[in-house]
Amino acid sequence: MLELGTLLPLMEAFYTIQGEGYHKGSAAYFIRVGGCDVGCHWCDVKESWNPNLHPPTSVDKIIKTAQKYSNTIVVTGGEPLMWNMKPLTVGLKSLGMKTHIETSGAYPLSGQWDWFCLSPKKNKPPIDQAYGRADELKMIIHNQDDFHFAERQAKKVSPNCKLYLQPEWSKRDKMMPLIVDYVMENTQWIVSLQTHKYLNIP
Repeated sequence: MLELGTLLPLMEAFYTIQGEGYHKGSAAYFIRVGGCDVGCHWCDVKESWNPNLHPPTSVDKIIKTAQKYSNTIVVTGGEPLMWNMKPLTVGLKSLGMKTHIETSGAYPLSGQWDWFCLSPKKNKPPIDQAYGRADELKMIIHNQDDFHFAERQAKKVSPNCKLYLQPEWSKRDKMMPLIVDYVMENTQWIVSLQTHKYLNIP
């Protein structure tokens, strides 16, 4: 059933304030799906990587809980596109909910999305289809080379895609002044912060 997408390895689900990117400051219900082999060394949810640690949960149950909280649903991971997202998103949208995804774009696209946040990673880049679908490009800046990587990725998305530079949390004090200077010189970019960490919320 995992292959069909009617069950998903649910790590956690919670109602909170969106902390990053275009929709920051908005209330949203987050569904965090287990499973990821992209392997970012700075990942702050490494416990999501092994899908076997998270119970296969029926999509119907996930949807039933989600509708109690918010009209906006953010699906994240892990890497949610490792799984078939069609049953989840069809169910959510049938109830009038807005579906957002946060993904590396490294896997084939599935599901129906109102907002597609693409966050490419060097060690497993997005597939071509993901670049064309992206509403928002969120680049994590861990070191200076990441600025060059960000520019290469920005050339692949549509002209209407919002471009964000976000400091990797453990390097924020070092990288933030560089990001500020970069955005002031390259005004197509916008600074993104993990505001939920400053607010001490999930």
